[in-house]
Amino acid sequence: MFRELTRKHKQLPQDECICLLEQEKRGVLSVLGDGGYPYGMPMNHWYNAADGCIYFHCGHGGHRLDALQQHDKVSFCVYDQGTQQEGDWALLVKSVIVFGRMQVIYDMEQIIDITTRLCHKFTDDEAYIASEIENFAAETLLLKLTPEHICGKLVKES
Repeated sequence: MFRELTRKHKQLPQDECICLLEQEKRGVLSVLGDGGYPYGMPMNHWYNAADGCIYFHCGHGGHRLDALQQHDKVSFCVYDQGTQQEGDWALLVKSVIVFGRMQVIYDMEQIIDITTRLCHKFTDDEAYIASEIENFAAETLLLKLTPEHICGKLVKES
């Protein structure tokens, strides 16, 4: 059902894909938006190694949520900052694309748990995190991406 990479020699092993999902803070989530147009938006995320799912937070309305209520299939792409080989201007960039289905989670206990974990990707300031949860948890929904296919590759810019 999912295409294989054309250039298989550039494919990342699955463990490197997971590592990139765990380490990178942001990616682009794409949904099927209004009029059948793709709608991609930058999103921060948290990869849960325990269940293999990727979590996002969002508000109670908007284009993204409307699109997800119509069609639960999504893609999510992350990529690193790249590295340079000595004497070369081009970057070597690792990227991962995840295809899967998105579920909206309304359970407040789960929202608080996951958004707290997500916050820890950005800061260890417990007072700040507690304040954010207290002030905004009631206005937050959780999105759970269950992967059906994960594929990564290493490319050289040119």
